[in-house]
Amino acid sequence: MDIEFVRSRFIKHFDGQTGNIYAAPGRINLIGEHTDYNGGFVFPGAIDKGIMCEVRPNGTDTVMAYAIDLKDRVEFKVNDPEGPRTSWARYIYGIIQEMKKRGVDVKGFNIAFAGDVPLGAGMSSSAAMESCFAFALNDLFGENKVSKWDMVLAGQATEHNYCGVNCGIMDQFASIFGKEGKLMRLDCRSREFEYYPFEPKGYKLVLLDSVVKHELASSAYNDRRKSCENVVEALKNRYTDRTIETLRDANWDMLESVKADVSEEDIKRATYVLGEKDRVLAVCAALIAGDYETVGQKMYETHDGLSKDYEVSCEELDFLVDIARRDGVTGSRIMGGGFGGCTINLVKEELYDKFINDATTEYKEKFNKQPKVYNVVISDGAHKVC
Repeated sequence: MDIEFVRSRFIKHFDGQTGNIYAAPGRINLIGEHTDYNGGFVFPGAIDKGIMCEVRPNGTDTVMAYAIDLKDRVEFKVNDPEGPRTSWARYIYGIIQEMKKRGVDVKGFNIAFAGDVPLGAGMSSSAAMESCFAFALNDLFGENKVSKWDMVLAGQATEHNYCGVNCGIMDQFASIFGKEGKLMRLDCRSREFEYYPFEPKGYKLVLLDSVVKHELASSAYNDRRKSCENVVEALKNRYTDRTIETLRDANWDMLESVKADVSEEDIKRATYVLGEKDRVLAVCAALIAGDYETVGQKMYETHDGLSKDYEVSCEELDFLVDIARRDGVTGSRIMGGGFGGCTINLVKEELYDKFINDATTEYKEKFNKQPKVYNVVISDGAHKVC
C-alpha cells in the first residue's frame, strides 16, 4: 500500500496536519474449511494486501472519516446511540463502541483510509478494516491498554452487532496476530494457536478468483451445519459415557457406528469433516519438515472432500482445480465456504506462467468470464506504520 498516497488524501481532506498511520492485512486460509463450527482447526495467514489508515485526534466528540477508495465522507458523534447509516462507516462506529466497552476512552478523531485487499474475493477486507481501526484506537486512546485478543473480539463483535454478519473469529485473528513467513494453526474451540513456518522457496502462492457467487450459498451452509449437528446428536445418544460437543470429538470408528442412525448425506458431510481434521494435522508436520509437496497433496484432498462429500464446490471452481492438476500445480483447492469465490494454489515458480495463462484463457473460453489473479505473500498483522 502507498503510504504517501494515504497521507496526501488525509492532508487534503482535513486541516493539512498529519497523524499516525496504521495498517492491517487481509488473510488466506491454507487448509481447514468448514471446521470452525465443528470445533476444529483452521490454518490462516496474514497477507501483503490490506487496509491502511491515517488517524489524528481532533479534540472534539466528532469522528470525521474519509473513505479514499470510495471518495466518500461521513461525520458522526462518538456517543451517537444509532451511529451512521453508511455501510463502511458502520465498521468505524462499531469498533469505537466495542473498544469503549473494553475500557478505551475513545474521543473524536479524523481518519482517512484505503485498501488493496480485493473486495469479495474471500480475503476478509472487512476484518482488515476492523483490525486496522482497533489497533489505531488502542494506540491513540488506550495507550495499548487492551490485548490483541481484545482487538480480535472487538472486530468480531463489530460484525455481529453493527454490520449484521454472524462471523467466527478466524479473519480478525489472522489480521491481528499474523507474522511474516508464518501460518497459524488456530484451535477454534479453545482459541489456542501455534505459528508454523511458511517460506516455500521456489513456489508462489496465488489465488484465482472465479468471480462467481451462487445464491444458494447461505441456505446450503445452514444445511451442512445441520447435517454435522445431526451426526453429533446420534453420537451423543450412542456414547452416553463420553463428552461429545462437536465432530471434533469423533473418530472414524465412532462415525461408522452411527451410519444407520443418520442419513447418507449426513455421513458424507461428517466424512469430510473428520478427513479435514486429519489433513490439518498432516500439514502441520509437513510444514515443520519443509515438505510442500505433501502440503499440496493435502490441499487437493481437501478440495476433493469439499467437492464430493461436502458438496460446496461448483463447476467453475472444479474447472480451475482440474487445470491446476493437469498443469502439475503442487496444490489447489477451494478457499472459503464454497459455491464461488477463489481457489488457492501453491505453484512452482517454473510452472507459474503456463498455469496462469492456461487457467485464465481456458476459463474465459468456457465461462465467458475473466478470472482475477492475486499473488499473495504471508506478512505481518496489524501494526503502526509511522
